Formats: sequence, structure tokens, C-alpha cells
Amino acid sequence: MSLDKIMSISGKPGLFKIITQTRNGAIVESLIEKKRLNVTVHSNVSILSEIAIYTLTEEKPLGEVLQLIKEKENGQATSISHKDSKDALEEYFFEILSDYDEDRVYASDIKKVIQWYNILQEHNLLPSADDVVASDEEE
Repeated sequence: MSLDKIMSISGKPGLFKIITQTRNGAIVESLIEKKRLNVTVHSNVSILSEIAIYTLTEEKPLGEVLQLIKEKENGQATSISHKDSKDALEEYFFEILSDYDEDRVYASDIKKVIQWYNILQEHNLLPSADDVVASDEEE
């Protein structure tokens, strides 16, 4: 599945799948609780396909970062928890993306990426390498 149908909603835990668009927002379903809710245009949402991680040379799309984690973990859940120490998270992320910008990518960002990867992996929603390449070509 493509990341342009998955979102994060500020103030709500987990990730949400867009079910349908409405006139003033969208109906989404929690990947964790499987509950549906209405999200209005006033909600602070982030579509995963629009998120990028700062590196020293460029911004790397989240899909590519998730693909790197997937390769490292052979498609399994991460060997680290999003609740691990700041140092452990940074060390893990450095293994994935050695040129990430340590001044602009915070431990809280790394926690989100790890948590999102595990949620997507658990629900078999990780983008394939083909999805990641296709989204790069569209930009």
C-alpha cells in the first residue's frame, strides 16, 4: 500500500488509514484500534508520503527510510523499541541512515519513525520498493 493513504493525526496515537474523503475532511480508521472517526480540515494531520527526513545533503522521503529499515530487519519488526533510550535510538537510526542531520532530526522524530514502521509492518502496509521508486518518479 502507498503511504499517501496513511496519516498521523496530532494528539492521537498511532496511524490512520484514509477510508473516504468528505466535503470538509475525511473518514479515517485507526490501524491500532480499528475505530473510524471523522477528521476535519481543521485537524493537524500529516500524510506519511509527504514526510521526509533531513540528511546532510537532502531530504529523504519517509518511504525510502522505511524501506531501509525493512531491508535491515528483513521485513520483520525492528530490533529496537520506540521506547528505548535516546542514545540507542540515535545509534539505530545512524545504522539505517548514516548521513541523517543530527541537528534537525530529534530523538522524538526517530521514535515516531520506529513506531510507524512497526505499526505498518504489523498490518502488512509497508510500502514495497516499487512503491517507493514510483513515488520518487512522480515528484
